Amino acid sequence: MEERRSRKGNKKKRRGLKIFLAVVLLLFVAIGIYVADFYRNIDNTTVEIYEPVDEEVDPVRTSSADLSEKEPISILLLGVDTGDLGRDERGRSDTMMVVTVNPNTKKSVLMSIPRDTYTEIVGYGTMDKLNHAYAFGGNSMAINSIQNLLDIPIDYYVTVNMAGIQELVDAVGGIDIVSPMTFTMDGYTFYEGESVHLDGPATLSFVRMRYEDAAGDTGRQARQRLVIEGVVDKVVSASTLLNYQDILGSLSNNVQTNFQMKDYLALQSNSYTAAARNIVSEQIGGSGGIAEDGIYYHYIPEEELLRVQNLLSSELELD
Repeated sequence: MEERRSRKGNKKKRRGLKIFLAVVLLLFVAIGIYVADFYRNIDNTTVEIYEPVDEEVDPVRTSSADLSEKEPISILLLGVDTGDLGRDERGRSDTMMVVTVNPNTKKSVLMSIPRDTYTEIVGYGTMDKLNHAYAFGGNSMAINSIQNLLDIPIDYYVTVNMAGIQELVDAVGGIDIVSPMTFTMDGYTFYEGESVHLDGPATLSFVRMRYEDAAGDTGRQARQRLVIEGVVDKVVSASTLLNYQDILGSLSNNVQTNFQMKDYLALQSNSYTAAARNIVSEQIGGSGGIAEDGIYYHYIPEEELLRVQNLLSSELELD
């Protein structure tokens, strides 16, 4: 159902989200390459989750970024609602972020993109909400539309569905978080300032709520960060390492990416991890409103879009 209510609250710059480092590098590299049994299982997992982008993706670079030459790369992070609330259709990209990783400056920029951004859906022939691109044409259409919007190449993507949140949290034995606000969702009540241990279903309810949060999607993404931090804390604990097969199994069921094992190893050895630990967060600005068709859209002013395009282009050393 289309969202029809406007959002309130000031836009806040995101603090560093170590999604890529935590979900990809940490699980597939930092743990895996040092233990033979881990490595074998992780190698199998990377094969299972590998999904190359098809030839429908518009090439922006004349050639792929060369990790061995420490060229800056961009990664599209998509959190999709496939599997949420029992859905089995493709769903929409509920969360969209672009990360630039520059091993030369040892810096990464994480750019959050409002999911309701009004833009061209490349390959579909219409102007619509950006998060519809994934629903209409999967990873390829989402990549093409975001490349067109931001005027940069997308080198890699990582897509995680909402069901994966439940499975991953349960695989690590649950997580501990402190709720930033009091609210009730799906029968679960969370109290501001109170520490609570969450299992998978409770975690999904914690991150799904949006309408009771005055900050709208901004508030929800802040709660998503808390969940990610909680998962990372459990993943790196000694006790959780005993469950690494369950963790890898949850990734196999719920993640798609065009990263391969050779890419993970190159990232580990060529200063990309140092850049991934130094993240500067950015948010695309603008304002939202109800259009003539009665649908809520987020509109990016031309000067704001130019700022974002120039920033990302500079980080990728495209100038």
